[in-house]
Amino acid sequence: MSLDLAALLRDRIRDAPDYPRAGIVFKDINPLLADHVAFAGAVDAIVAHHGRGTIDKVAGIEARGFLLAAPVAYHFGAGVVPVRKKGKLPGPTLDAEYALEYGEAVLEVQADAFAPGERVLVVDDVLATGGTARAAASLIARAGGEVVGVSVLLELLFLDGRARLADLDVHALVQV
Repeated sequence: MSLDLAALLRDRIRDAPDYPRAGIVFKDINPLLADHVAFAGAVDAIVAHHGRGTIDKVAGIEARGFLLAAPVAYHFGAGVVPVRKKGKLPGPTLDAEYALEYGEAVLEVQADAFAPGERVLVVDDVLATGGTARAAASLIARAGGEVVGVSVLLELLFLDGRARLADLDVHALVQV
């Protein structure tokens, strides 16, 4: 029996209307994370897309990106680096402001998180406007890493976030 991974993932991502604000339809990935087959399939598909042995670090974007980045890094034999909201990391950090589809925010990474030339995969749950992924990519470059791609569970096509990342390999497991 063949598994239609995209259909399984779509089935395990539920809409939460008016969260976190009225008019926003939040994509809840908790049912996907709780389903071993869906979760393992998503991790394996990200790893397969980028090829084993090609990644030195995986940067997970707060917070749901952390949940995907850690097992992806494990499969690559790579380190995992958290890209966090401002004020959540100790020591010297680099920061970048960015726009969300419903506001603005600041991301940080530790200044010494990447050695010069390390190949870094950015992982997050959703690609919306592309602002978060673009901010993460700029932080990684400023810290000395080379962003080789961005992988997400879900891409919201109507927000055209991929356009802000045209210089990167953007990989989405599901597009809506």
